[in-house]
Amino acid sequence: MPSISPADLLAFSGRCSTKRDLRLLHAALLRRLHTIPTADAVAALAKLLRFAAVSPAGDLRHASVLLSLHLPFISAAASHLAFFYNTLIRGFAASSSPGDGIERFTAMRRAGATPDAFTFTFVLKACSRCHSPGRLPSDLHAMAFKHGCLGAGSGHAHVHNALLHAYASRAAVDDACRVFDEMPVRDVVSFSGLLTAHLKGNHLDSARVVFDQMPHRDVVSWTAMISAYARAQRPQEALTLFDAMPVQPDEVTMVSVVSACTALGDLATGERLRLYVDSNGFGWMVSLRNALMDMYAKCGCLPEARALFDGMAMRSLASWNTLISAYASHGDVDSTVALFHQMLSDDSSVKPDGVTLLAVLTVYAHKGYVEEGRTVFNAMQRGKYGKVELTIEHYGCIVDLLGRAGQLEEAYKMIEEMPIPSNDVVWGVLLGACRMHGNVDMAEKAAQKLRSLNPQEGGYYILLIDMYTAAGRAADAMEVRRTMNETRSKKTTGWSSWTASLPFSLGYSERIRQQLLEVISIGTSSSATVIVEGDDFIAENGTLHLHVGKQFLKNCYIEGSYDFIFGDSTALLEHCHINCKSAGYIATHAQKSYSESTGFVFFK
Repeated sequence: MPSISPADLLAFSGRCSTKRDLRLLHAALLRRLHTIPTADAVAALAKLLRFAAVSPAGDLRHASVLLSLHLPFISAAASHLAFFYNTLIRGFAASSSPGDGIERFTAMRRAGATPDAFTFTFVLKACSRCHSPGRLPSDLHAMAFKHGCLGAGSGHAHVHNALLHAYASRAAVDDACRVFDEMPVRDVVSFSGLLTAHLKGNHLDSARVVFDQMPHRDVVSWTAMISAYARAQRPQEALTLFDAMPVQPDEVTMVSVVSACTALGDLATGERLRLYVDSNGFGWMVSLRNALMDMYAKCGCLPEARALFDGMAMRSLASWNTLISAYASHGDVDSTVALFHQMLSDDSSVKPDGVTLLAVLTVYAHKGYVEEGRTVFNAMQRGKYGKVELTIEHYGCIVDLLGRAGQLEEAYKMIEEMPIPSNDVVWGVLLGACRMHGNVDMAEKAAQKLRSLNPQEGGYYILLIDMYTAAGRAADAMEVRRTMNETRSKKTTGWSSWTASLPFSLGYSERIRQQLLEVISIGTSSSATVIVEGDDFIAENGTLHLHVGKQFLKNCYIEGSYDFIFGDSTALLEHCHINCKSAGYIATHAQKSYSESTGFVFFK
């Protein structure tokens, strides 16, 4: 740039679009800084700083150097130094280093520049995105009020909104509500900030009240509320809200809704969502396809999950883990291992992590493949699969594997020598294996550890009592029972959940009544009470009483929603969800599957 007039320099600065342009124009300005009119020089610096700090093609590092280098000149020549600091703070607030924006605000105060409404808007945005304790919203709140940017007489709605969002980002719900109540004018941004505050604070019911009061709800608001319901394990409300959504959902919305279908096991709605995804061009999104694959897998539709996986042009680590874990949870060793080896031989940069290897170890443990499990575990210890951290879950799988195979001494040694602290779960696995193989001596060692790790859990005492009773050691069983009563230990309550459709009256269904008469067992893994006395259903004080014959069955605690599986002589299971209605209990048919056992069973 051999020769350039002040007017051209100013014009070119306004059209700067690349880092190369920035460097050339800055160099030209440095050479002519004291030969061109001061107003033109300041204007050119302002344009270059704006590009460097705000433009996606800019350079924040260069912007910082530009301001620090020319600060004396700008301070002497410009009447409004805050503009230059505001521009730099704005750039950092939107960057991956928002904390630097707060540091520039501190530097601005030291330089004697007076902050204005724009300053507080930008620095509060930086505060919202930076959760370090260096600058809290309350500090900026007081300063903004002092400079007249907040209060009933302030017309700076953007400062109020920025402060509200800063409190919301820290889940400071009370402070956010106070700012909202004090705002002279509220707009959709204000309601959005208050909604965010309640959601961050996990106040879903309060958030829903705010959501319903919002004058305008865009896709972001709908998605935030739907996602919150899905994360809070309230999938039915998430789906109901999605059905009422009047605006076009985006990819994030669809991921949340598919996750809700997964939690409910609602395959029909999931299929409908997949058609929507394919017809509206969302199929490219890897996370959405992963969510659909997980939904199919957890609904038992592994062929559909595999078809989605095979159709993916790009697969993330979550894609591999979802399908590998699905095969493992269904006990399909061959498919699990085949997909795992396909992952290892794949040309992509995706490598197995702890979740991948935990699924492989789990399926080996459940199928009793001892040597294969040992091989994978030893390879993990040697670092064959990269830097995969061995967790208590991995050790628990190996203990389970060895315990099922009857190698209790090796399992015990594994727990004692593992380099991380043991917990009650891994010792519980060993205790369960001892019960399976009738090894009372080893069970006593495991129980001793469990008493110190989790003395309030009664399930471990019950296992030991059963083992003593089976071994004919009634006195020892009574002693453990006494200890259990003294420590007030109780067995953890089991729970179950299911979905529903196609209602029919349980009280008037002769077929279901006959099935109930054939009930032969209740899953003892649940801690609940079911009283069986007659031939009908009644409920009293939150406990469901089943009337079938003249006997009493135990271990079936039920509260709120009542979830059952009924079995008949052909082992055909019907999943039913029972809700309390004014006319009695109504069961709704969900799906059918086959089982090796019949009876009244609870699933977790």
